[in-house]
Amino acid sequence: MRAFAPYLILLLAMPLAAVAVVLPVNVYRAQGIAAPDCDGPLQVLIFAVPAILIYGAGALLAYRAGRRFHRLASLLCLIIALAMVPNIAEAVHELYRYAADGECQG
Repeated sequence: MRAFAPYLILLLAMPLAAVAVVLPVNVYRAQGIAAPDCDGPLQVLIFAVPAILIYGAGALLAYRAGRRFHRLASLLCLIIALAMVPNIAEAVHELYRYAADGECQG
């Protein structure tokens, strides 16, 4: 059972990763409205940062185990972590853009 505990953690973190990949950074723009969404980038980052840390660590630790099954699990963790990177980058870009424009203050 101890050998499968890390994989159970990865399995339980799967909904967190799915939300991090699917959640839009700007809900208004996703609906076709040209307005700033001050909460959107932070909502994405709240889900994405823990998920990318979990799956990044899972990829590293599974790869170091060395067996074929562990290497496959490492590849899957890496794919999941890389799927979150564009959404994280877009959220950080939106946060910097809102800060530079002076929007979303207070």
